[in-house]
Amino acid sequence: MTELASYAVSEANSLGRKFSEVSPQGRSEFQRDRDRIIHSGAFRRLEYKTQVFVNHEGDLFRTRLTHSIEVAQIARSIARRLHLNEDLAEAISLAHDLGHTPFGHAGQDALNDCMKAYGGFEHNLQSVRVVDVLEERYATFDGLNLCFETREGILKHCRIEQAGQLGELGERFIKNLRPSLEGQIANLADEIAYNNHDVDDGLRSGIITLEQLSDVPLVAEHLQQVRCAYPDLTERRVVHETVRRMINTLVTDLICQSAANIAAQNLVTLDDVRAAPALIAFSDELNVKQRELKKFLYTHLYRHYRVMRMSAKAQRIIRELFDVFMEDSRLLPTRFQSYETREESSRARVVADYIAGMTDRYAIREHKRIFAVEEDSI
Repeated sequence: MTELASYAVSEANSLGRKFSEVSPQGRSEFQRDRDRIIHSGAFRRLEYKTQVFVNHEGDLFRTRLTHSIEVAQIARSIARRLHLNEDLAEAISLAHDLGHTPFGHAGQDALNDCMKAYGGFEHNLQSVRVVDVLEERYATFDGLNLCFETREGILKHCRIEQAGQLGELGERFIKNLRPSLEGQIANLADEIAYNNHDVDDGLRSGIITLEQLSDVPLVAEHLQQVRCAYPDLTERRVVHETVRRMINTLVTDLICQSAANIAAQNLVTLDDVRAAPALIAFSDELNVKQRELKKFLYTHLYRHYRVMRMSAKAQRIIRELFDVFMEDSRLLPTRFQSYETREESSRARVVADYIAGMTDRYAIREHKRIFAVEEDSI
């Protein structure tokens, strides 16, 4: 690890863990966080949770697991260049989607609709709930007992009324403070990863084409470079060369702009970071190009009829599972049934926890087990 800047998160300025533990031997506190995340059940389940395409649509499309690994790689690279804590940036990146529902954003939207009367559902808050409460692995505490700064980075955004219920973790939203620079890096690394890899998956699926993307400035300039340099290259290699150059451009721009932002603030301590405006950012030029790419993906990929059909089926599965479990908690697995005597809002949160923890294929199977009418399914 490179020498840390004075305003980077370190073990010396960390707010530590909720439950005291003996310091780890041979690794840092944030490496311990990373290791606990990787060994968690929620992390393993990301292998079968959707990024854009439902898991069974193809073996080569991104899942939440591969996405999280890609985010961590990008975040570490940026943190190292800026002399920040790359172990913390990695831990946040690996954990940021632990609370995501099956079926990607379609699943989250459906579960949020189901939970409207009970406080709603938001996957960032659910990720914190996973690492604070739902993981059951250790003898003396619930959750993973991660360091405050790791948990802070996972919680990218939060409504004020919800922040008030989170204690110290929610204070920055109430006081209008920023998270650590490592947390800010993980947030932007997430954006770099999913935008560029959705391009790759969209092309692989055939839903979008290189010809369409040639009108998108961020893609067009790199596509032209590749085609000029390698006129006889196969399309698959053209796509990969284009995407990797896009990622490199975005990462390089982010490092340069962020370094300039940091220098302009004359930061000394971590408290200076929290009091400053957000400092990890793209240049204005790259921001415009990023927005244009997002707009293209929204229109031509996320709203394509094939994706919308997958989303509609996914949302129906989520809604019907939620309704049937709320109606009759005896249909829940045994370990969740002890909650059936609780008030309705508490029962709804348990149902949401159960559904959010499902993989795509498990949700499909669970729906079939409950609702299928074929004779051999009874």
